[in-house]
Amino acid sequence: MSAIKAEQHGHVALLTLNNPPANTWTADSLIQFKAIIESLNADKNIYACVITGEGNKFFSAGADLKLFADGDKAVAIEMARLFGEAFETLSAFRGVSIAAINGYAMGGGLEVALACDIRIAEKQAVMALPEAKVGLLPCAGGTQNLTWLVGEGWAKRIILCGEQISAEQALAIKLVEDVVDTGESMTTALALANSVGNQSPSSVTACKTLIQNCRSQSHHHGLMKERELFVGLFDTEDQQEGVQAFLEKRSPQWKNQ
Repeated sequence: MSAIKAEQHGHVALLTLNNPPANTWTADSLIQFKAIIESLNADKNIYACVITGEGNKFFSAGADLKLFADGDKAVAIEMARLFGEAFETLSAFRGVSIAAINGYAMGGGLEVALACDIRIAEKQAVMALPEAKVGLLPCAGGTQNLTWLVGEGWAKRIILCGEQISAEQALAIKLVEDVVDTGESMTTALALANSVGNQSPSSVTACKTLIQNCRSQSHHHGLMKERELFVGLFDTEDQQEGVQAFLEKRSPQWKNQ
């Protein structure tokens, strides 16, 4: 049984976390996940990916705590590295990544969603970063990505106070972008992912780079980078195809090059 099920739907990859009963992460599944994202990044026919959990209860409950039961620091070092590499690879994916949160998203389960570009939660979903309850901390981007999304106050409530967040509350604090009925997250996410194909994949990659640039660079740097990448698009076939298709009143045929 594969811990990550990968399917292709047109220009969209669907990745299903598949480690029952709670879709927990292991060293092997993190290595597999990173390799899959790298392969998607290299496949110019893929414009977006959707990540969801197998079953109807868990998106992912995070790491299996049995890994840390004996206090082995070498295991901690290795798992922190694997989590970081896997989710940073996801964050750097050139296309659009969407988390379809279909149940509990706890710890590393929420962190993989935080590494996505967009999050869609089903109304029964519950989200938390409860690592401090067991003497740990979120080490896969949780402290950084959550704070970026919801601000310092809510990040402190969720991480320092161990507060669990409902789907509706997550929407209110901008932790997720949409809340849908039970069983509808994957369909909604796939529809949104398919809409990415209406845009030039070259433009999408450049725009994503600029948006995420805001996290670490100054506004002035972002403005300069914006002009640089705009001009750079004129070296792509997609730029010429997009303009010509508009002028000829037809749908563009993207090549992602």
